[in-house]
Parts: sequence; C-alpha cells; structure tokens
Amino acid sequence: MTITISKQFCGPPNTGNGGYVCGMLDRQTGFLSEVTLKKPTPLEKELSITQEGDRFEMKDGDQLIAYAQPADFYLQVPEPPSFEEAGIAAKNYAGLDGRHAFPGCFVCGPDHENGLYIFAGRHQNTGIYASPWVPDDALTDGKGEVQSEYIWAALDCPGSFAIVKEEPQPIVLGRMTAKMLLPIQSKQKYMVIGWDLGRDGKKHFCGTAIFNEQKELCAVSRAIWFKV
Repeated sequence: MTITISKQFCGPPNTGNGGYVCGMLDRQTGFLSEVTLKKPTPLEKELSITQEGDRFEMKDGDQLIAYAQPADFYLQVPEPPSFEEAGIAAKNYAGLDGRHAFPGCFVCGPDHENGLYIFAGRHQNTGIYASPWVPDDALTDGKGEVQSEYIWAALDCPGSFAIVKEEPQPIVLGRMTAKMLLPIQSKQKYMVIGWDLGRDGKKHFCGTAIFNEQKELCAVSRAIWFKV
C-alpha cells in the first residue's frame, strides 16, 4: 500500500503537517493509534505503508518516516470556552503578527490559500489556547462527517501554541495520540483548545480537544513536541 501527502497539507515548508500525517497513518490501522514521527514527511511522493503485527510503518524508500502502534489513554480535559469566547481568544493568536514560524501551515498558517485557519489564542487567564472552527464541506466523507485525518490535523497545532504561548518559534510534532468520541459535521460550530502539560528535557507535552457548540467533547489528543 502507498499514500502520497499532497503539498496542500504542508506544515513546515516542503513537509507534511504532523497531525495530518499521523491521521493518514492512523486510518490504515483499525485501532486507536499512537503515531511517532521519525523524519519530516516529504510531499508529492509515494510513501509505502507496511504492517508487521500491530505496528504500521510509513517509509520513503528504506527510510522510516513514521510508525503507529496501539494505544489507549485518559486525559483530564479542561472546561472549554463558548464559541464566541473562542472567537475572542483567536484575536490573541500570536501567529497573525508576522512572527509565525511556518506561515504556510495547512492548519494554523495565515498564508495558506486553503487551510483550516485554526488560530488558537490565549483565553483569558485560564491557560487554555482556543479557536473557533467551522469545518468546510471539502473535509467530509460525502455525508457531512469530517474525515479523521482532518480531525487529527485540527488537534495538532493548537497544542504547539499552548507550549510556545506568545513567543512563536519553530516547534515540531514528535508523537501524537488522538481519540474520536462524537462525529464532527461540516458547517457546524466547534471550539478547538490546547493546553500545556509541562516538559521533560527536550520533550514538551500538551493536550488538545474539540468541542461542539453544546460543549460536548468530540475528540481529544495528547502530543509530544520538540523545539528546533
């Protein structure tokens, strides 16, 4: 089996967005995955997917790009802001003032021509970074339900801004686990949040979550990031 990551789904320049890549690999597994990114993912290139037991690997030739294995986790999720409050928080988004490290990112880049435009900014003094999100029909499976790789993508970048806060700097995803709880529909209002979970040496930990307008938890993730 092979997959190709389109240049539309970039993160850092000429590299796949980490959350989207993780979501694409997770789609092959059939279980709740912990996905580890080992190398930057090339764009517009066939990548092989192989399985050995419960381990799925994505490779560029002989080079390991990422692997997925079964996981389970519990994460205490903070209370989300309302959709309107998330919109206010997004005005605090540090990536809008020209300091964004990767302004072409599919998820959080203000310069992307057709991105998700999830701009997580500081929500009051809660420690939460939040953004409103209304998924487009183009993200769906044809029946109005957003496909899982886009949900992984949406859960990606808000965590990075919860880590770097008001000082944007290059930071890349190293490992991610995501759990889907409720369907996410196009043209509906959602709140995407991220929060810092501390660090251990070079590893920075965070949680992210997506809530519907009724504040029901739809998806949640935890991730490890590395500053570069």
